[in-house]
Amino acid sequence: VDTAGSLCHAADALAKIGGAKDIYACASHGVLSGPALDRINASPIDELVLLDTVPARPDSASCPKIKYLSVAPIFAEAIERIYEEVSISSLFD
Repeated sequence: VDTAGSLCHAADALAKIGGAKDIYACASHGVLSGPALDRINASPIDELVLLDTVPARPDSASCPKIKYLSVAPIFAEAIERIYEEVSISSLFD
């Protein structure tokens, strides 16, 4: 999600044309540049879940619709398994 234009247009279509009452979105990387936060705040999106793979904008706290999930636990487990020469494929089952 860069400027959130496509995401918010899709959410608008789901609400107006599709009749969706609740809209939840998720993405792996929330760049959130330019007007992204204003667009998300004004959109019918109830919650946008992002991974913390990209540092959050300092002003992203002004958007209560955004929730971040940490990738640290899965990365730590993968690093430990690689160090111990154990397969990491089961992490993705």
